[in-house]
Amino acid sequence: MNASMKSASELTAHAADHNGLYVRDLVVEYRRGANAVRPIDGLSFHAPPGSITLLLGPSGCGKTTVLSCLGAMLTPTAGSITLGGTEVSGAAGKAITDFRRKKVGVVFQAFNLLPSLTAEENVRVVLTAAGVKRRAARDRATELLTSLGLGDRLQHRPDDLSGGQQQRVAIARAVALDPLLVLADEPTAHLDHGSVAGVLDLHRRLADEGRIVVVSTHDDRMLPVATHVVELAPRSHAVAQPGVVQLGAGETLFNQGDRGELVYVVASGALNVIRREPDGTSAVVRMLSPGEHFGEMAPLFSLPRSAGVVATTPASVEGMTVEQFRRRFDVGSLAVGR
Repeated sequence: MNASMKSASELTAHAADHNGLYVRDLVVEYRRGANAVRPIDGLSFHAPPGSITLLLGPSGCGKTTVLSCLGAMLTPTAGSITLGGTEVSGAAGKAITDFRRKKVGVVFQAFNLLPSLTAEENVRVVLTAAGVKRRAARDRATELLTSLGLGDRLQHRPDDLSGGQQQRVAIARAVALDPLLVLADEPTAHLDHGSVAGVLDLHRRLADEGRIVVVSTHDDRMLPVATHVVELAPRSHAVAQPGVVQLGAGETLFNQGDRGELVYVVASGALNVIRREPDGTSAVVRMLSPGEHFGEMAPLFSLPRSAGVVATTPASVEGMTVEQFRRRFDVGSLAVGR
């Protein structure tokens, strides 16, 4: 994964800016059965106040995982997240609760509005939960919704609002407590071209008010509004083709973190599956011999490779698509692979 428009080293070079968001060497790893899956591996970027950062990539590349880490809803395996001079990734207890409430606003893809409450009540509930008095909370909710063009929809419930109007209610709720960081998950999903222009304007307004806006998206139509773009999967890359691959001793078939498109079967020779740990060390987690298949997890679940494969002797492996693999092997025989 890489950061475009500015490199990771350039983006992390502004350590004097304590109001910014800094993500350094972020790793997220979890277990799926006996297999370790690492959707995020060494991600770094910096987002200053007033900026809009796009996390750009296809479904399954880890965009929502990154947002969850930034919002302290998920603890990363390694690396650090700092917002406004405060370390986020190591916080716990009351500190993490206060951070989520006061420093971060989230606009969910499904909006997650309470169907029984009006637009004004959906925004006000966040304020009253934070201890804001009823009248002040109502005034703040009314002010925000009116500024977003919903002054005549204050008493409408979500079912009586269009998708775009529901999104604006969700945005008002996210910024009700004036957070430094606003996270938006796929804000243009299912929108036509005409509606996207309004979404771009809304997010530009959020950033113009001095906030840090981080948006997960697969939609190139968001690019015009971006200050920075972090690509979580290459937008163009060489596509691995099915067929036989010959490897010399010590040669790498694929690396941990690579896009996985093929499943492989060992025709001859020996290979090692090597996983890089969050602390930088590496370990051989499986030794492969003729007749064994491997690498099915990545193409089956649209995940990056969770380990690399290196030939220990001259070796020959056959790469095949998932459909070719299923035709050749009994589906019930699928082993947990990389």
